Amino acid sequence: MENNRTFALIKPCAVKNNHYGEIIHLIIKAGFTLKAVKMIKLSIEEARQFYAMHTGKEFFDRLTSFISSGPLVALVLEKENAVEEYRKLIGATDPAKAEQGTIRQRFGESLTKNAVHGADSPENAQKEWSFFFPQMEILD
Repeated sequence: MENNRTFALIKPCAVKNNHYGEIIHLIIKAGFTLKAVKMIKLSIEEARQFYAMHTGKEFFDRLTSFISSGPLVALVLEKENAVEEYRKLIGATDPAKAEQGTIRQRFGESLTKNAVHGADSPENAQKEWSFFFPQMEILD
């Protein structure tokens, strides 16, 4: 699969704290093109469906409760090597361990409230953006 698109979420903590505009600015400044963007609030059932791969893990209930606690911004991003480039931009999952200047280091509060989600592979990116966007909402 071609790796020029990825999926990202700006999590409820960053939306609540009005950081989503600055985060989108940083994404664009890093050379990504927005192919789809939407603000949405997931129900707990939708959150469990989205994070089904983590069912049974100790953090599952905490994660799904958090991700459904407020509005999210879902994005489809395009850039060469998009998955890897976006993951570099956002930094380590734990904001305390994230490199200086990364999105999670700047805006993350904790391991769960780490400001953003990024797909970990091109295959998962496509599965994840398909959960949020019908094909007609994604620009060519």
